[in-house]
Amino acid sequence: MVIAIGADHGGFRLKNELREYLKGLGNEVHDLGTDSEEPADYPDFAAAVSQEVLLKKAERGILICGSGVGASVAANKFPGIRAAICHDTFSAHQGVEDDDINVLSLGARVIGTELAKDIVKVWLSARFSGAERHKRRLSKVKKIEKEFLRK
Repeated sequence: MVIAIGADHGGFRLKNELREYLKGLGNEVHDLGTDSEEPADYPDFAAAVSQEVLLKKAERGILICGSGVGASVAANKFPGIRAAICHDTFSAHQGVEDDDINVLSLGARVIGTELAKDIVKVWLSARFSGAERHKRRLSKVKKIEKEFLRK
């Protein structure tokens, strides 16, 4: 799988660890920065990762900031991006299976490296269920998105 990954300074170290972990699992990883612990703004990396996913240069994206909140908020501004903060494995697989999330947001100051690896592995293996109720709900989410794009 092709994964786009990006982080601000707060997520820099975890991003680097996850990049290598993802490669070790056989994934192609597009590292979109940041490249240091110098202060950097999470919206820039949320934009870069979201665009990779929307342009189909990556199948999924991972964003990391201090809490995961800011990166998730910024990514969700992009039509077609469904980003969610997942700090447990249940939310990670359920978010894909039920809500077809395509961007995972993690808080480097909230969870440790080993838990992040577990969450990423579960998230990557999950697939949208295609259950009628989930398709109906996702259709409603997409309708809301389209409605506000017209205004």
